[in-house]
Amino acid sequence: MAKMRIISVQLPQGLINALDVLVKRGVYPNRSEAIREAIRELIKKELYTIEAEEKELPEYVIE
Repeated sequence: MAKMRIISVQLPQGLINALDVLVKRGVYPNRSEAIREAIRELIKKELYTIEAEEKELPEYVIE
């Protein structure tokens, strides 16, 4: 597993409450994992959109 770094993020109370519901229901083991998953999905979606527009091989793909 990659080394984890701590970052600070300010969230509205409503989002924190929603995260806590997901954790309480067992969807995620904790808030951090829920946030990591959300960020992974955002990055995949945004990079896919950008790369589709540029129509070139992304720099992180090794040929």
